[in-house]
Amino acid sequence: MAATMEQTSQLERRLDITLAQTQIDGEVQNRLKQLARTVKMHGFRPGKVPMKVVAQQYGEQVRREVMGDALQQNFSDALREQNLRIAGYPRFEPKAGSDAAVPMEFSATFEVYPDLVVGDIAQAVIARPQVEASEAEVDKTIDIMRKQRATYDNVSRAAAEADRVTIDFEGKIDAQVFEGGVGTDVAVVLGEGRLLKDFESQVVGMNVDQTKSFELRFPDDYHGKEVASKTATFSVKLKQVAEAKLAPVDADFAKMLGVADGNVDTMRKEVRENLEREVKRRINAKVKDQIMQALLDSTPVESPKSLVDMEIERMQNGMRQELESRGVKSDGMPMDASIFEAAAQRRVKLGLILAEVVRINGLQAKPEQVRAQVEEQAQTYEVPAEVVKWYYQSPDRLRDVESMVVEENVVAWALATAKVEDKKTDFDELMGNTK
Repeated sequence: MAATMEQTSQLERRLDITLAQTQIDGEVQNRLKQLARTVKMHGFRPGKVPMKVVAQQYGEQVRREVMGDALQQNFSDALREQNLRIAGYPRFEPKAGSDAAVPMEFSATFEVYPDLVVGDIAQAVIARPQVEASEAEVDKTIDIMRKQRATYDNVSRAAAEADRVTIDFEGKIDAQVFEGGVGTDVAVVLGEGRLLKDFESQVVGMNVDQTKSFELRFPDDYHGKEVASKTATFSVKLKQVAEAKLAPVDADFAKMLGVADGNVDTMRKEVRENLEREVKRRINAKVKDQIMQALLDSTPVESPKSLVDMEIERMQNGMRQELESRGVKSDGMPMDASIFEAAAQRRVKLGLILAEVVRINGLQAKPEQVRAQVEEQAQTYEVPAEVVKWYYQSPDRLRDVESMVVEENVVAWALATAKVEDKKTDFDELMGNTK
Protein backbone atom coordinates (compact mmCIF):
# COMPACT_ATOMS: atom_id res chain seq x y z
CA MET A 1 0.00 0.00 0.00
CA ALA A 2 1.18 3.55 -0.75
CA ALA A 3 0.07 7.10 0.12
CA THR A 4 1.03 10.59 -1.03
CA MET A 5 0.04 13.88 0.65
CA GLU A 6 -0.94 17.13 -1.07
CA GLN A 7 -1.75 20.49 0.54
CA THR A 8 -4.79 21.97 -1.24
CA SER A 9 -5.27 25.04 1.00
CA GLN A 10 -3.91 26.46 4.23
CA LEU A 11 -5.71 23.83 6.31
CA GLU A 12 -6.98 21.29 3.79
CA ARG A 13 -4.97 18.24 2.77
CA ARG A 14 -5.59 15.46 0.26
CA LEU A 15 -4.07 12.05 0.83
CA ASP A 16 -3.95 9.70 -2.18
CA ILE A 17 -3.99 6.06 -1.11
CA THR A 18 -3.30 3.05 -3.31
CA LEU A 19 -4.24 -0.34 -1.91
CA ALA A 20 -2.42 -3.50 -3.00
CA GLN A 21 -4.84 -5.92 -4.69
CA THR A 22 -2.97 -9.00 -3.47
CA GLN A 23 -2.98 -7.87 0.16
CA ILE A 24 -6.69 -7.06 0.04
CA ASP A 25 -7.52 -10.39 -1.58
CA GLY A 26 -5.36 -12.23 0.95
CA GLU A 27 -7.03 -10.57 3.94
CA VAL A 28 -10.49 -11.21 2.48
CA GLN A 29 -9.66 -14.92 2.20
CA ASN A 30 -8.33 -15.01 5.77
CA ARG A 31 -11.50 -13.46 7.16
CA LEU A 32 -13.77 -15.71 5.11
CA LYS A 33 -11.89 -18.76 6.47
CA GLN A 34 -12.36 -17.51 10.04
CA LEU A 35 -16.03 -16.87 9.32
CA ALA A 36 -16.49 -20.35 7.85
CA ARG A 37 -15.47 -21.90 11.18
CA THR A 38 -18.36 -20.31 13.08
CA VAL A 39 -21.03 -19.31 10.57
CA LYS A 40 -24.39 -21.05 10.79
CA MET A 41 -26.31 -21.67 7.55
CA HIS A 42 -29.40 -23.76 6.92
CA GLY A 43 -28.54 -27.24 5.63
CA PHE A 44 -24.96 -27.29 6.95
CA ARG A 45 -23.43 -28.26 10.23
CA PRO A 46 -21.51 -25.46 12.06
CA GLY A 47 -17.97 -25.24 10.69
CA LYS A 48 -18.83 -27.36 7.64
CA VAL A 49 -20.16 -24.66 5.31
CA PRO A 50 -18.19 -24.80 2.02
CA MET A 51 -15.92 -21.81 1.38
CA LYS A 52 -17.61 -21.17 -1.95
CA VAL A 53 -20.98 -20.79 -0.22
CA VAL A 54 -19.52 -18.56 2.50
CA ALA A 55 -17.87 -16.38 -0.16
CA GLN A 56 -21.13 -16.07 -2.12
CA GLN A 57 -23.05 -15.08 1.02
CA TYR A 58 -20.52 -12.83 2.77
CA GLY A 59 -17.78 -12.06 0.27
CA GLU A 60 -18.96 -8.58 -0.71
CA GLN A 61 -19.54 -7.50 2.91
CA VAL A 62 -16.14 -8.82 4.04
CA ARG A 63 -14.38 -7.09 1.16
CA ARG A 64 -15.97 -3.75 2.11
CA GLU A 65 -14.84 -4.24 5.70
CA VAL A 66 -11.28 -5.12 4.64
CA MET A 67 -11.10 -2.13 2.29
CA GLY A 68 -12.43 0.19 5.01
CA ASP A 69 -9.96 -1.09 7.59
CA ALA A 70 -7.06 -0.82 5.13
CA LEU A 71 -7.99 2.74 4.20
CA GLN A 72 -8.30 3.78 7.84
CA GLN A 73 -4.99 2.13 8.76
CA ASN A 74 -3.20 3.72 5.83
CA PHE A 75 -4.71 7.07 6.68
CA SER A 76 -3.72 6.83 10.37
CA ASP A 77 -0.15 5.80 9.47
CA ALA A 78 0.21 8.79 7.13
CA LEU A 79 -1.04 11.19 9.82
CA ARG A 80 1.51 9.84 12.29
CA GLU A 81 4.34 10.10 9.77
CA GLN A 82 3.41 13.70 8.93
CA ASN A 83 2.67 14.55 12.58
CA LEU A 84 -0.73 16.01 11.64
CA ARG A 85 -3.78 16.54 13.86
CA ILE A 86 -6.98 16.05 11.90
CA ALA A 87 -9.90 18.44 12.45
CA GLY A 88 -13.28 16.85 11.88
CA TYR A 89 -13.59 13.73 9.76
CA PRO A 90 -11.90 12.71 6.47
CA ARG A 91 -13.89 12.22 3.27
CA PHE A 92 -12.83 9.07 1.39
CA GLU A 93 -13.59 8.84 -2.34
CA PRO A 94 -12.39 6.61 -5.20
CA LYS A 95 -9.85 8.50 -7.31
CA ALA A 96 -11.00 9.71 -10.70
CA GLY A 97 -10.06 7.17 -13.35
CA SER A 98 -9.82 4.21 -10.97
CA ASP A 99 -11.74 1.03 -11.75
CA ALA A 100 -15.31 1.78 -10.70
CA ALA A 101 -16.08 -1.90 -10.16
CA VAL A 102 -13.07 -2.68 -7.95
CA PRO A 103 -11.49 0.67 -6.93
CA MET A 104 -8.02 0.35 -5.40
CA GLU A 105 -7.06 4.04 -5.51
CA PHE A 106 -8.68 6.51 -3.15
CA SER A 107 -8.31 10.09 -1.97
CA ALA A 108 -8.94 11.24 1.57
CA THR A 109 -9.74 14.93 1.89
CA PHE A 110 -9.51 16.41 5.38
CA GLU A 111 -8.53 19.49 7.39
CA VAL A 112 -5.86 19.86 10.04
CA TYR A 113 -5.74 22.02 13.14
CA PRO A 114 -4.04 25.35 12.46
CA ASP A 115 -0.70 26.27 13.98
CA LEU A 116 -1.30 29.29 16.19
CA VAL A 117 0.68 31.51 18.50
CA VAL A 118 -1.34 33.00 21.36
CA GLY A 119 -1.21 36.78 21.16
CA ASP A 120 0.17 39.03 23.89
CA ILE A 121 -2.66 40.47 25.99
CA ALA A 122 -0.36 42.33 28.39
CA GLN A 123 -1.60 45.67 27.02
CA ALA A 124 -5.27 44.72 26.97
CA VAL A 125 -7.41 46.65 29.45
CA ILE A 126 -10.02 44.64 31.36
CA ALA A 127 -12.67 46.71 33.16
CA ARG A 128 -13.77 44.80 36.27
CA PRO A 129 -17.08 46.07 37.72
CA GLN A 130 -17.13 46.83 41.43
CA VAL A 131 -20.67 46.42 42.77
CA GLU A 132 -22.13 46.23 46.27
CA ALA A 133 -25.36 44.43 47.07
CA SER A 134 -26.56 46.84 49.76
CA GLU A 135 -29.58 46.60 52.06
CA ALA A 136 -31.37 48.85 49.59
CA GLU A 137 -30.83 46.24 46.89
CA VAL A 138 -32.17 43.56 49.22
CA ASP A 139 -35.28 45.71 49.75
CA LYS A 140 -35.69 46.18 45.99
CA THR A 141 -35.39 42.46 45.40
CA ILE A 142 -37.98 41.67 48.06
CA ASP A 143 -40.32 44.26 46.49
CA ILE A 144 -39.89 42.55 43.12
CA MET A 145 -40.78 39.22 44.74
CA ARG A 146 -43.85 40.80 46.30
CA LYS A 147 -44.94 42.16 42.92
CA GLN A 148 -44.41 38.75 41.32
CA ARG A 149 -46.78 37.29 43.90
CA ALA A 150 -49.27 40.16 43.88
CA THR A 151 -53.00 39.65 43.80
CA TYR A 152 -55.27 42.15 42.03
CA ASP A 153 -58.56 43.77 43.08
CA ASN A 154 -60.84 45.46 40.55
CA VAL A 155 -61.19 49.24 41.02
CA SER A 156 -63.43 51.87 39.43
CA ARG A 157 -60.82 54.62 39.01
CA ALA A 158 -58.72 55.56 35.97
CA ALA A 159 -55.86 53.23 34.98
CA ALA A 160 -52.48 54.03 36.51
CA GLU A 161 -48.93 52.68 36.35
CA ALA A 162 -48.61 49.19 37.93
CA ASP A 163 -52.32 48.44 37.44
CA ARG A 164 -53.39 45.31 35.61
CA VAL A 165 -55.68 46.35 32.78
CA THR A 166 -57.80 44.28 30.43
CA ILE A 167 -58.19 45.76 26.95
CA ASP A 168 -59.45 45.13 23.43
CA PHE A 169 -57.44 46.74 20.64
CA GLU A 170 -57.22 46.95 16.88
CA GLY A 171 -54.31 48.41 14.91
CA LYS A 172 -54.24 49.43 11.25
CA ILE A 173 -51.49 50.53 8.90
CA ASP A 174 -52.68 52.31 5.76
CA ALA A 175 -56.25 51.43 6.81
CA GLN A 176 -55.43 47.71 6.83
CA VAL A 177 -55.34 45.51 9.93
CA PHE A 178 -51.86 43.99 10.24
CA GLU A 179 -50.82 40.63 11.66
CA GLY A 180 -50.68 40.79 15.46
CA GLY A 181 -52.54 44.09 15.47
CA VAL A 182 -55.76 42.77 17.05
CA GLY A 183 -56.29 41.63 20.64
CA THR A 184 -59.34 40.73 22.75
CA ASP A 185 -59.40 40.57 26.56
CA VAL A 186 -55.66 41.17 26.73
CA ALA A 187 -54.51 41.51 30.35
CA VAL A 188 -51.29 43.41 30.94
CA VAL A 189 -49.62 45.13 33.89
CA LEU A 190 -48.81 48.71 32.96
CA GLY A 191 -45.12 49.43 33.35
CA GLU A 192 -43.86 45.87 32.94
CA GLY A 193 -42.91 46.54 29.33
CA ARG A 194 -44.97 43.81 27.67
CA LEU A 195 -46.40 46.44 25.35
CA LEU A 196 -44.60 49.37 23.78
CA LYS A 197 -44.10 52.24 26.21
CA ASP A 198 -45.90 54.69 23.89
CA PHE A 199 -48.87 52.29 23.75
CA GLU A 200 -49.07 51.88 27.53
CA SER A 201 -48.81 55.64 28.09
CA GLN A 202 -52.01 56.07 26.08
CA VAL A 203 -53.85 53.58 28.32
CA VAL A 204 -52.76 55.32 31.53
CA GLY A 205 -55.60 57.69 32.56
CA MET A 206 -58.35 55.82 30.68
CA ASN A 207 -61.52 54.74 32.48
CA VAL A 208 -63.43 51.46 32.23
CA ASP A 209 -65.58 51.23 29.04
CA GLN A 210 -63.72 54.20 27.53
CA THR A 211 -62.52 53.85 23.91
CA LYS A 212 -59.55 55.80 22.62
CA SER A 213 -57.83 56.16 19.24
CA PHE A 214 -54.23 57.24 18.72
CA GLU A 215 -51.29 56.94 16.35
CA LEU A 216 -48.11 55.03 17.22
CA ARG A 217 -44.85 54.71 15.30
CA PHE A 218 -43.09 51.38 15.67
CA PRO A 219 -39.37 51.61 16.48
CA ASP A 220 -36.86 51.02 13.70
CA ASP A 221 -35.49 47.96 15.54
CA TYR A 222 -38.92 46.49 16.36
CA HIS A 223 -38.87 42.67 16.32
CA GLY A 224 -41.78 42.55 13.87
CA LYS A 225 -39.90 43.54 10.71
CA GLU A 226 -43.08 43.98 8.69
CA VAL A 227 -44.23 46.90 10.89
CA ALA A 228 -40.88 48.33 12.04
CA SER A 229 -40.57 52.09 11.33
CA LYS A 230 -44.23 52.28 10.28
CA THR A 231 -47.02 54.33 11.86
CA ALA A 232 -50.20 52.55 12.96
CA THR A 233 -53.57 53.85 14.12
CA PHE A 234 -54.88 52.01 17.18
CA SER A 235 -58.33 51.85 18.69
CA VAL A 236 -58.32 50.68 22.33
CA LYS A 237 -61.21 49.88 24.67
CA LEU A 238 -60.46 49.60 28.40
CA LYS A 239 -62.60 46.85 29.94
CA GLN A 240 -61.15 46.40 33.42
CA VAL A 241 -58.72 48.02 35.88
CA ALA A 242 -57.27 46.04 38.79
CA GLU A 243 -54.99 47.38 41.51
CA ALA A 244 -52.07 45.34 42.82
CA LYS A 245 -52.29 44.11 46.39
CA LEU A 246 -48.82 43.26 47.72
CA ALA A 247 -48.31 40.71 50.46
CA PRO A 248 -46.82 42.11 53.70
CA VAL A 249 -43.25 41.11 54.49
CA ASP A 250 -44.11 38.77 57.33
CA ALA A 251 -43.74 35.14 58.40
CA ASP A 252 -46.23 33.92 55.78
CA PHE A 253 -44.30 35.68 53.03
CA ALA A 254 -41.00 34.22 54.29
CA LYS A 255 -42.53 30.73 54.27
CA MET A 256 -43.74 31.37 50.72
CA LEU A 257 -40.09 31.94 49.80
CA GLY A 258 -39.00 28.65 51.37
CA VAL A 259 -38.00 29.72 54.88
CA ALA A 260 -39.58 26.93 56.91
CA ASP A 261 -39.82 28.76 60.24
CA GLY A 262 -40.98 32.03 58.67
CA ASN A 263 -38.11 34.04 60.13
CA VAL A 264 -37.95 37.32 58.18
CA ASP A 265 -34.29 37.95 59.09
CA THR A 266 -33.37 34.52 57.72
CA MET A 267 -35.30 35.36 54.55
CA ARG A 268 -33.39 38.64 54.13
CA LYS A 269 -30.09 36.81 54.72
CA GLU A 270 -30.91 34.27 52.01
CA VAL A 271 -31.98 37.02 49.61
CA ARG A 272 -28.69 38.85 50.23
CA GLU A 273 -26.65 35.66 49.66
CA ASN A 274 -28.49 34.98 46.41
CA LEU A 275 -27.89 38.57 45.30
CA GLU A 276 -24.19 38.32 46.11
CA ARG A 277 -23.92 35.08 44.12
CA GLU A 278 -25.67 36.70 41.17
CA VAL A 279 -23.47 39.81 41.37
CA LYS A 280 -20.38 37.61 41.39
CA ARG A 281 -21.68 35.60 38.44
CA ARG A 282 -22.40 38.70 36.37
CA ILE A 283 -19.07 40.34 37.18
CA ASN A 284 -17.27 37.15 36.20
CA ALA A 285 -19.27 36.94 32.97
CA LYS A 286 -18.45 40.53 32.00
CA VAL A 287 -14.77 40.05 32.79
CA LYS A 288 -14.66 36.75 30.91
CA ASP A 289 -16.30 38.30 27.83
CA GLN A 290 -13.61 41.00 27.73
CA ILE A 291 -10.82 38.44 28.14
CA MET A 292 -12.18 36.24 25.37
CA GLN A 293 -12.43 39.24 23.07
CA ALA A 294 -8.87 40.28 23.94
CA LEU A 295 -7.62 36.79 23.05
CA LEU A 296 -9.55 36.85 19.78
CA ASP A 297 -8.27 40.32 18.89
CA SER A 298 -4.64 39.40 19.60
CA THR A 299 -4.53 35.91 18.08
CA PRO A 300 -5.16 35.50 14.35
CA VAL A 301 -6.37 31.98 13.60
CA GLU A 302 -8.15 30.30 10.71
CA SER A 303 -11.09 28.08 11.63
CA PRO A 304 -11.26 24.62 10.03
CA LYS A 305 -14.49 24.56 8.03
CA SER A 306 -15.26 21.06 9.27
CA LEU A 307 -15.24 22.24 12.89
CA VAL A 308 -17.39 25.27 12.05
CA ASP A 309 -19.91 23.02 10.29
CA MET A 310 -20.03 20.72 13.32
CA GLU A 311 -20.56 23.70 15.62
CA ILE A 312 -23.36 25.03 13.40
CA GLU A 313 -25.06 21.64 13.60
CA ARG A 314 -24.74 21.65 17.40
CA MET A 315 -26.25 25.13 17.56
CA GLN A 316 -29.12 24.12 15.27
CA ASN A 317 -29.85 21.10 17.47
CA GLY A 318 -29.70 23.31 20.53
CA MET A 319 -32.20 25.70 18.96
CA ARG A 320 -34.55 22.82 18.13
CA GLN A 321 -34.36 21.53 21.71
CA GLU A 322 -35.07 25.03 23.01
CA LEU A 323 -38.11 25.34 20.76
CA GLU A 324 -39.34 21.89 21.79
CA SER A 325 -39.00 22.83 25.48
CA ARG A 326 -41.32 25.77 24.78
CA GLY A 327 -43.87 23.55 23.09
CA VAL A 328 -42.95 24.53 19.52
CA LYS A 329 -42.69 21.63 17.08
CA SER A 330 -39.38 21.97 15.26
CA ASP A 331 -39.55 18.85 13.05
CA GLY A 332 -38.87 19.90 9.49
CA MET A 333 -38.40 23.54 10.50
CA PRO A 334 -35.72 25.03 8.22
CA MET A 335 -32.75 26.57 10.02
CA ASP A 336 -30.51 28.55 7.71
CA ALA A 337 -26.89 27.68 8.56
CA SER A 338 -25.81 31.23 7.71
CA ILE A 339 -27.71 32.51 10.78
CA PHE A 340 -25.30 30.58 13.01
CA GLU A 341 -22.14 31.09 10.92
CA ALA A 342 -20.62 34.07 12.76
CA ALA A 343 -21.28 32.66 16.23
CA ALA A 344 -19.94 29.24 15.21
CA GLN A 345 -16.77 30.81 13.78
CA ARG A 346 -16.23 32.68 17.04
CA ARG A 347 -16.77 29.60 19.18
CA VAL A 348 -14.37 27.49 17.12
CA LYS A 349 -11.65 30.16 17.14
CA LEU A 350 -12.02 30.65 20.88
CA GLY A 351 -11.90 26.90 21.43
CA LEU A 352 -8.63 26.63 19.51
CA ILE A 353 -7.09 29.61 21.30
CA LEU A 354 -8.19 28.48 24.77
CA ALA A 355 -6.86 24.96 24.19
CA GLU A 356 -3.45 26.44 23.39
CA VAL A 357 -3.55 28.83 26.35
CA VAL A 358 -4.37 25.93 28.66
CA ARG A 359 -1.62 23.73 27.15
CA ILE A 360 1.24 26.20 27.30
CA ASN A 361 0.33 27.55 30.75
CA GLY A 362 -0.66 24.29 32.47
CA LEU A 363 -4.19 25.49 33.28
CA GLN A 364 -5.91 22.09 33.29
CA ALA A 365 -8.59 21.55 35.96
CA LYS A 366 -7.31 20.02 39.20
CA PRO A 367 -9.53 17.57 41.16
CA GLU A 368 -9.71 19.89 44.18
CA GLN A 369 -10.82 22.78 41.93
CA VAL A 370 -13.59 20.64 40.42
CA ARG A 371 -14.74 19.62 43.90
CA ALA A 372 -14.85 23.24 45.07
CA GLN A 373 -16.86 24.26 42.02
CA VAL A 374 -19.36 21.44 42.53
CA GLU A 375 -19.79 22.33 46.21
CA GLU A 376 -20.29 26.00 45.37
CA GLN A 377 -23.03 25.20 42.87
CA ALA A 378 -24.63 22.79 45.34
CA GLN A 379 -25.06 25.56 47.93
CA THR A 380 -28.02 26.96 46.02
CA TYR A 381 -30.01 23.76 46.69
CA GLU A 382 -31.83 22.62 49.80
CA VAL A 383 -29.66 19.50 50.33
CA PRO A 384 -26.18 20.34 48.98
CA ALA A 385 -24.70 16.93 49.80
CA GLU A 386 -27.21 15.19 47.52
CA VAL A 387 -26.35 17.57 44.67
CA VAL A 388 -22.62 16.89 45.10
CA LYS A 389 -23.33 13.15 45.00
CA TRP A 390 -25.43 13.64 41.85
CA TYR A 391 -22.55 15.37 40.04
CA TYR A 392 -20.05 12.67 40.92
CA GLN A 393 -22.38 9.94 39.66
CA SER A 394 -21.93 11.10 36.04
CA PRO A 395 -18.64 11.64 34.17
CA ASP A 396 -20.51 13.89 31.70
CA ARG A 397 -21.68 16.20 34.50
CA LEU A 398 -18.17 16.37 35.91
CA ARG A 399 -16.75 17.15 32.47
CA ASP A 400 -19.08 20.14 32.27
CA VAL A 401 -17.78 21.34 35.64
CA GLU A 402 -14.17 20.72 34.54
CA SER A 403 -14.78 22.96 31.53
CA MET A 404 -16.03 25.71 33.83
CA VAL A 405 -12.94 25.34 36.03
CA VAL A 406 -10.63 25.52 33.01
CA GLU A 407 -12.34 28.74 31.92
CA GLU A 408 -11.88 30.16 35.43
CA ASN A 409 -8.19 29.21 35.29
CA VAL A 410 -7.85 31.01 31.97
CA VAL A 411 -9.59 34.07 33.41
CA ALA A 412 -7.26 34.07 36.42
CA TRP A 413 -4.23 33.78 34.12
CA ALA A 414 -5.50 36.63 31.94
CA LEU A 415 -6.20 38.89 34.92
CA ALA A 416 -2.62 38.36 36.05
CA THR A 417 -1.35 39.13 32.54
CA ALA A 418 -3.52 41.99 31.25
CA LYS A 419 -4.16 45.44 32.72
CA VAL A 420 -7.12 45.33 35.08
CA GLU A 421 -9.05 48.48 35.99
CA ASP A 422 -11.63 48.23 38.76
CA LYS A 423 -14.68 50.25 37.74
CA LYS A 424 -17.34 51.26 40.26
CA THR A 425 -20.61 50.18 38.69
CA ASP A 426 -24.22 50.81 39.63
CA PHE A 427 -26.07 47.71 40.81
CA ASP A 428 -28.95 48.21 38.35
CA GLU A 429 -26.51 48.67 35.47
CA LEU A 430 -24.81 45.37 36.25
CA MET A 431 -28.13 43.56 36.61
CA GLY A 432 -29.50 45.07 33.40
CA ASN A 433 -32.40 46.81 35.17
CA THR A 434 -33.64 49.52 32.82
CA LYS A 435 -36.56 50.73 34.86
